[in-house]
Amino acid sequence: MTQTPEEQNTADSSPAIQVDSDWKAEAQAEKVRLQDAEQKATEKAEAKQQMPEPNFRGLLGILASQALMGLGMHQDPSGKGVMVDLEGAKFVIDLLEMLQNKTDGNLSEEESTEIKQLVTELQNRFVQIAELVAAQMQQGTATQGTPEATSTSGIIDPTA
Repeated sequence: MTQTPEEQNTADSSPAIQVDSDWKAEAQAEKVRLQDAEQKATEKAEAKQQMPEPNFRGLLGILASQALMGLGMHQDPSGKGVMVDLEGAKFVIDLLEMLQNKTDGNLSEEESTEIKQLVTELQNRFVQIAELVAAQMQQGTATQGTPEATSTSGIIDPTA
């Protein structure tokens, strides 16, 4: 059976319809993949929100950050310098040193080394900052011509 040219043109110009018999299965599989991805993202976000396990290194980190804040890691709200609390920093460094002494012989070699290095570094930084504060206080007294009350806390300009 042959087609006329008109029938042939009509047959050629109509799009061929392809029926995918398992489109429902593909849609369902895509839905499952999206649900799995969403669940993994939710689990990841929850894991970030959970507090870490309490351990010795965490305790050292918290105490060290407190000491560093006292040594000028916190900027003055006016933006002119940094807040220094030498008395507070000294207290935290002394706490770390006491902890080092009390735990002597009960720590792993790695923990013992870590606390020793931390205490030494904080003590060195304390001395540097204390000298900087003293120099700025001397400079402030000389330029103002009036003696200031000697305070170990306040705002210092790290560029002076």
